[in-house]
Amino acid sequence: MQSHQTFTAPENALRDKVILVTGAGDGIGKEAAITFARHGATVILLGRTVAKLEAVYDAIEQSGGPQPAIIPLDMKGATEANYRDMAATIMDQFGRLDGLLHNASLLGVLSPFGQIDLPTWQDIMQVNVTAQFMMTKALLPVLMAAPQPSVVFTSSGVGRTGRAHWGPYAVSKFATEGMAQVLADEYENSNLRVNVINPGATNTAMRSKAYPAEDKSLLKTAADIMPTYLYLMSDASSHITGESLDAQSR
Repeated sequence: MQSHQTFTAPENALRDKVILVTGAGDGIGKEAAITFARHGATVILLGRTVAKLEAVYDAIEQSGGPQPAIIPLDMKGATEANYRDMAATIMDQFGRLDGLLHNASLLGVLSPFGQIDLPTWQDIMQVNVTAQFMMTKALLPVLMAAPQPSVVFTSSGVGRTGRAHWGPYAVSKFATEGMAQVLADEYENSNLRVNVINPGATNTAMRSKAYPAEDKSLLKTAADIMPTYLYLMSDASSHITGESLDAQSR
């Protein structure tokens, strides 16, 4: 049986799907957006930096993918009203949302627990937990308008086993795992599925910040881990909910 880590998606696996990707301007979010578009999805690119989103938009257009959309949004400052407006716009323009990839996260600074300052803690919780709660809550009616909607949260190994010095980031990822479990349980008898991906050690800017001395040539690229992302966004995973999947073998 094919593993989600080796899933080979048909070229049209995401045809006619509308998928929102947060943190779409860089790293795994950028790769996911381009990959989803290559498999037929209309991708909504959400991020803070318009120039980065425009570069991804151009890459998708140049590769012949469906025309994407851009939502510039700073998740650190966005309010419930901002997310409600966003949901209304998506409903008005597309009529549904087939997929939501929560990819954007803040790492913060790795430090001893006793040295964590409150502003850092609050910023990380705001982006990694509270904003994802507000966004998902606002988008639930738009997701439920789709036939097989999929919500995918992004976790981490430190969101399953806490590790020294990872402080608020680790705590936020434990919260992410819990939020996904709550949603999956509440919507168990619906078509909505909610799952979590742990990308594993991947060559991204965030990884470099956490491990500056690491040999990047030994790491998987964002493209290498896309099979799990495609699996959870395609109808091949329509029977899977409440799971936390590793995008890489340990």
